[in-house]
Amino acid sequence: MVEIEVANRSGTQLDVRAAADLIREVLSAEGVADGELGLSLVGPEEIRALKRHHLGIDEETDALAFPIDALEIVPDGVPRQLGDVVLCPQVVGDAWRAPLVHAVLHLVGYDHGPKMQARERDHR
Repeated sequence: MVEIEVANRSGTQLDVRAAADLIREVLSAEGVADGELGLSLVGPEEIRALKRHHLGIDEETDALAFPIDALEIVPDGVPRQLGDVVLCPQVVGDAWRAPLVHAVLHLVGYDHGPKMQARERDHR
């Protein structure tokens, strides 16, 4: 099973159970049944600072992904460290599912383009 550690620093509520179910659904479709993933819910200022620091772009965004293992082969007995997804509930509002799917696909190695768009459509 994919273990998901959630940290909510956003000051806003989000259906974390539904988000975790969606994350597991996307990962299962990509052949990932086991691993660990972090989901951080942050406010607009924090996600802006993260995007500025890591991507050099000074703007708020809906979600960011910080992959670690992707789909690389990991040694037996070592849990797959998928990485972290950072989501800003204040930016996404009720439309959080598509940005979450997008970020999770980045964790497993997808880059922007037709393949990623096709996989995103599979999870609408």
